[in-house]
Amino acid sequence: MTSSSPTAGSPTTPGSPTTGSPSGPGAAAGSPAPSARPPSAGPPRRPAPSASRPGRLGPLPWIAPAVLLILAVVLWPVYEMVRTSFLRISTSGFVRGPAGLDKYRKLFGEADLGHVLLATVVWTVVVVGLTMLLSLGLAQLFNQRFPGRRYARWALIVPWAASVLMTAIGFRWMLDRTAGVLNTAMTDLGLIDGPRDWLGTPATAWPWMVFVAVFVSLPFTTYTLLAGLQTVPADVYEAARTDGASPWQTYRRITLPLLRPAFLVGVVINLINVFNSFPVIWAMTRGGPSSDTATTTVFMYQVKSTDIGESAAVSVVNFALVVLMVLAFLKVSRWNGEES
Repeated sequence: MTSSSPTAGSPTTPGSPTTGSPSGPGAAAGSPAPSARPPSAGPPRRPAPSASRPGRLGPLPWIAPAVLLILAVVLWPVYEMVRTSFLRISTSGFVRGPAGLDKYRKLFGEADLGHVLLATVVWTVVVVGLTMLLSLGLAQLFNQRFPGRRYARWALIVPWAASVLMTAIGFRWMLDRTAGVLNTAMTDLGLIDGPRDWLGTPATAWPWMVFVAVFVSLPFTTYTLLAGLQTVPADVYEAARTDGASPWQTYRRITLPLLRPAFLVGVVINLINVFNSFPVIWAMTRGGPSSDTATTTVFMYQVKSTDIGESAAVSVVNFALVVLMVLAFLKVSRWNGEES
C-alpha cells in the first residue's frame, strides 16, 4: 500500500495547522504576533487625569463671571466709599487732599447723630416686626382654600409691582395738608376740626412712614412664607391629628419649625432693605424737620450737600452697622443649625 500525503489543494484535517500560518519555530521572522488579550477583557482604560488639567479646577470656571461681577459691583464701591471717607472733597467733587480721621471726628461730633442712630434702630425693629407678623397671618390665610383666593393673591402683588418711590409719593399726596384726600374725608366725617399736617411733625410722620414701609414689604415676605408653608407635607398634619394634637400644638411644634428657613430668609432680607430704606422717608418727609425723621441712610444724603467726605464716613458706619446687625441675628437664630 502506498501512504497518502496531503496535497496543496486538499482540505486540512481538524486540528492540523493551516498552510502559511506562523505557528511553529519555522514561522516567518517578519510576520506580526497574534493578540494575546483574552476575549473577556473590557476596553482599554484611559489614563487618569493629571493634577494640571482644567478639570481639577472644579466649578471655578463656571462661577468666575459671578465672582468678577461681585468684585466689580459690590467690593469696588465699598473700597471707593472707604477711600473717599479719608479725603477732603469740595462740594463740586474736586479732591483737595487727604483728611485722615477728620471726617469721622466731625461725624461723631454731630448733635443729631445719636438721635438718628436710635431712630434707625427703632424704625428697623418696628417695620420688620410688623411685616413678619402680618405676613405670617396673610400667608396662613392664602394657604387655605376660599372663594376668590386667586384674586386676593393677585391684589397682594400690586404694592410689590409698583415702584416704592411712586407708592411713597402717592401716600404723601394723600396726606397733604391742603389737597390731601385724608384731611378732606376726615373733615367731612367730623373726625377732625380742620386740616392737619400729618407729615409736618415727627409724632404723626413716623407712624405713617412705618405704615407705608410695611405696606410695600408685605408682598415679598408673604409670598416667601407662603412658599415655605406649601413645602410642609400634608402627612405630617395628618399624623398630628391622629396623635390628638390641638391646632395650636400643631402650629407651634410642626408649622413654625418647618417654616423656619423661609422665615429666616424673610427676616434677613427685610432687615437689610428696611435698614437701608431711603425712598419711603425721603419721598415723604426728606428726613425733616431738620433730621427728626431721618435714619442713617437719609442722614447720609442730608450731609452730602455740605460735606462729601463726611457723607462717605456715614456710609461706612452705615455699612458696618448693617453687617453687624445681620451677623448678630444669624448668630442668635442659629440659621445653619439643625432642628431637633
